[in-house]
Amino acid sequence: MENPKPSVLFLSPADTQQRIAALLATGQRKVLGIVAPPGAGKSTLAQALQAQYAGQSQYLPMDGFHLAQAELERLGRAQRKGAPDTFDSAGFIALLQRIRQQTAGETVYAPDFNRALEEPIAGAIPIAHDAPLVITEGNYLLLEDDGWAGVRALLDQVWYLDIDPLVRQERLLARHMQFGRTREQALQWMAQTDEPNARRIEASQHRADGTIRG
Repeated sequence: MENPKPSVLFLSPADTQQRIAALLATGQRKVLGIVAPPGAGKSTLAQALQAQYAGQSQYLPMDGFHLAQAELERLGRAQRKGAPDTFDSAGFIALLQRIRQQTAGETVYAPDFNRALEEPIAGAIPIAHDAPLVITEGNYLLLEDDGWAGVRALLDQVWYLDIDPLVRQERLLARHMQFGRTREQALQWMAQTDEPNARRIEASQHRADGTIRG
């Protein structure tokens, strides 16, 4: 007999506002994570929240910790780009630790990811010390293996973004084609790389503090 699927707590817009207000009310640096499979709209949601709380928050994408293409090729992982072991998870954990311990007057620089180049860009995002909330987003914030297990403890809240799988796949297909893949190439990449990754991410949903329906 299969184990029942863990229960999921769904968050309303009012719930999310109350939770962010509680984080801000502490007066201390807090980190909010948004997690979901590829194409779900993590960055869109995280950036929308950052804009809503402009002046009190900063945006930090996990994607800046992609390994460089040359390194992926050296490791023989280029055809799995986007899988858990194609990121510098230890570097991401170290950055979260620095952000949580950031001192007055200190600027912490984080990498970003350029989709047009398909490469990470070092030092592209300055994180100032005086914003109480950092909003990060990524696929593997809740993963318990492949070097990601240390992330969850560094996040004060993690919300899982849940959308219709067909909508997510349509968005993902459009994004792949926008950045140069043919439809056939995009569908093949999704089947071989994106969707297996999505299954692993979905399996971590129960570790989130709540789920947002997208």
